Amino acid sequence: MHIVRIFAHRVELPLVEGSYKWSGGKSVSVFDSTIVGVETDSGQIGYGEVCPLGPFYLPAYADGVRAGLKELGPHLLGFDPCQLSVLNHRMDAALKGHAYVKSGIDIACWDLLGQATGLPVCTLMGGRFGEKVRLYRAISQESPDVMAKKVAGYRSEGYTRFQLKVGGDPDTDIERIHAVRAMLQPTDRLVADANTGWTQHEAIRVVRGVRDVDVYIEQPCLTYEECLAVRRHTDHPFVLDENIDSLDMLLRAKADLAMDVVNLKISKLGGLTKTKQVRDLCVSMGIAMTLEDSWGGDITTAAIAHLAHSTPEEYRFTSTDFNSYVTVSTADGAPKRINGFMEASRTSGLGIVPKHHVLGPRVVEVF
Repeated sequence: MHIVRIFAHRVELPLVEGSYKWSGGKSVSVFDSTIVGVETDSGQIGYGEVCPLGPFYLPAYADGVRAGLKELGPHLLGFDPCQLSVLNHRMDAALKGHAYVKSGIDIACWDLLGQATGLPVCTLMGGRFGEKVRLYRAISQESPDVMAKKVAGYRSEGYTRFQLKVGGDPDTDIERIHAVRAMLQPTDRLVADANTGWTQHEAIRVVRGVRDVDVYIEQPCLTYEECLAVRRHTDHPFVLDENIDSLDMLLRAKADLAMDVVNLKISKLGGLTKTKQVRDLCVSMGIAMTLEDSWGGDITTAAIAHLAHSTPEEYRFTSTDFNSYVTVSTADGAPKRINGFMEASRTSGLGIVPKHHVLGPRVVEVF
């Protein structure tokens, strides 16, 4: 089996709530997603998805995915998509950096490997731990009262994990955290995610202002050093996300005792292959994980489900079902949320079948 064609579709994913807001006044109402297809000489096609959270979150942007595929694709023709380490080595040699560009190709090749072996991706990634994957709900940045009401509504749908978008005015953020925590049960988990939005002194004010609240603090500041300083001024459980973009950074953070949980995003690390490497190292070091991606629809949600389901439950802090946030479905067979949980498909590969009438024409084609 070898690759004969790489192609991509552009799909807009409007949000159910109308918009999604986080630190620094950033917001998105329609996500620009790229669905990547990898076709082999046997006629099989594997699919992946890359959907950056706008160009102002991580060093990734939607048009960059498609431009990168045109640059990278010709170097992969003729390669066996089932030899994932060989393929990733080739991608890194052909295109330095730009991990998010490679992510969709890598996911699609895992889908092909599953089809070729007749096994679900989670089985190939280590096996299926447990019967279901617990989900969190991200709460867009609004006034404290509005955010508390949204949490109450989502809790009634079965969610018990919540990621509160803070990183704004410190006094308002303290109110947000108090208001939302008051809506929850003691067994629920609340994460205050600043998405790098606070300066160091603001972050320290917030953690002092919520000293007696049961809350996790996630990525308070822009730099690793600032986050580490905040970490050393609080006894709240601590999550790092944006700063952990490589094995080197993970090992540094572990040595510094910089976090209790790490957020692993598939496209940030370059696909399922490299995320699995980081995931397995976290398991060996005893670090819990949020397993997800930057954003996406049905195909991204399927990839997240397989990654999470193949992770031991005690290290699986939470994951998310991005396809429930958007109004457009791009594939049949994707995981669906049931009472705050989802399951990875038990069929071969990712277990999805793209809806070609939704995907529309190909915007990239390399053969």
